[in-house]
Amino acid sequence: MSDKKILIVEDESRMRRLISDYLKKEGYSIIEADNGKKAIDIFSSEKIDLIILDIMMPKYDGWTVCREIRKISNIPIIMLTARSEESDELFGFELGADEYITKPFSPKILVARVKALLKRSYMEEEKISYDGLEIDVNGHRVFIEGREIEMTPKEYELLIFMTQNKGAALSREQILNSVWGYDYFGDLRTVDTHIKRLRMKLENKSNYIQTVRGVGYRFEVDK
Repeated sequence: MSDKKILIVEDESRMRRLISDYLKKEGYSIIEADNGKKAIDIFSSEKIDLIILDIMMPKYDGWTVCREIRKISNIPIIMLTARSEESDELFGFELGADEYITKPFSPKILVARVKALLKRSYMEEEKISYDGLEIDVNGHRVFIEGREIEMTPKEYELLIFMTQNKGAALSREQILNSVWGYDYFGDLRTVDTHIKRLRMKLENKSNYIQTVRGVGYRFEVDK
């Protein structure tokens, strides 16, 4: 993902620099804009992979920028705001925003959401295959040895998340935040329950999901 270019549109220089520093540590290329008009101009001339967009800005506000970009592109957009009204959040999603984050927020959480959005939006493979396990990404279908397996939406999202992080030891908290969302109020046992169900669905491929003692789980396929 380090080749991805992110446009940060924020009129507060301190906030812009903070976000930029965190994303640069992850290897992303960063372009900054301090107003909406400049953001649209940059988007017209640069290949941008994701936009972090503040709402309250001079010249063009975030709503306007989001609306204009959605006329020509489905690029992932994360909207930032100091307002927490539900109506604002709903309006942002109606305009086509992918994420809506209220200030103040944790930069680490923002980075995690950037990573998740980029993975979902730029998954190049239409099919993921691991020795008898095949995932049709576009069709949201899972097959074991050519036989389709019925899965709930959450089981499917959990499987996709784990395959996207193949080889990495994932904590229960990481899985919960990425699959259920940061505003989910359930406990970590939800992850264990769904992992158990997912293993049952995977049948003789259940060993692809390994337990990492003291940490959580890992998706690994033995060669």
